Amino acid sequence: MAPNKPSIVFAHGLWADGSCYSKLIPVLQDEGHEVVSAQNTLDSLEGDVDAVRRALARVSAPAILVGHSWGGFVITAAGTDERVAGLVYIAALAPDAGETPQDLIGKYEAPPLFAHLDAEDGRLWINRDGISDFCGDLPEAEQRLVWATQGSAAEGVLGATTSDPAWRTKPSWFVVSKHDRAVNPDLQRFGARRMGATTVELDSSHVPMLSQPEAVLNVIRSATASI
Repeated sequence: MAPNKPSIVFAHGLWADGSCYSKLIPVLQDEGHEVVSAQNTLDSLEGDVDAVRRALARVSAPAILVGHSWGGFVITAAGTDERVAGLVYIAALAPDAGETPQDLIGKYEAPPLFAHLDAEDGRLWINRDGISDFCGDLPEAEQRLVWATQGSAAEGVLGATTSDPAWRTKPSWFVVSKHDRAVNPDLQRFGARRMGATTVELDSSHVPMLSQPEAVLNVIRSATASI
């Protein structure tokens, strides 16, 4: 393992688990990076930030945090850790101090996925007929796998806030998914502009790390090369 290569810690989104980065992790490992994908509980922001910090403790510093969707909210809070050297957002929510996911989502037209969610016992699930709004550019077999392995998000996370956004002090990169039906692409662009992120736009659904892994890898490579 080359000691001068930054480590990489991934944080996944609300209807996912760490396997959503399965097309990125082996490549980055082969390129000499220490890599860990935190398994977020999706119960609370605090719990998911703790999961990322535990993952940081398993790799060498400095590290790049990579967050998809809700994972962007998580790395915004966790990224103030002194071991973190940069942030990569993938089709993500990127809050400023005091903003909730509901606040951000409300800035633009509601994405189509939100019409295909079930609320059961305080958790949110994607209906079978909504999976195409989540990952419609994947082959059908991969879409079924994404649906079957989805996490269930606690409804309370939509009201979470952070007080000290890491992107104010750490360099950031942003992958905007132009055909995203889960997080409005204009909301992604707003977040990227506000933080002054190095931005790449892809013709992808909400899961470019699965549908266009090489393009996402190139963004991560750019981030690690700059540290």
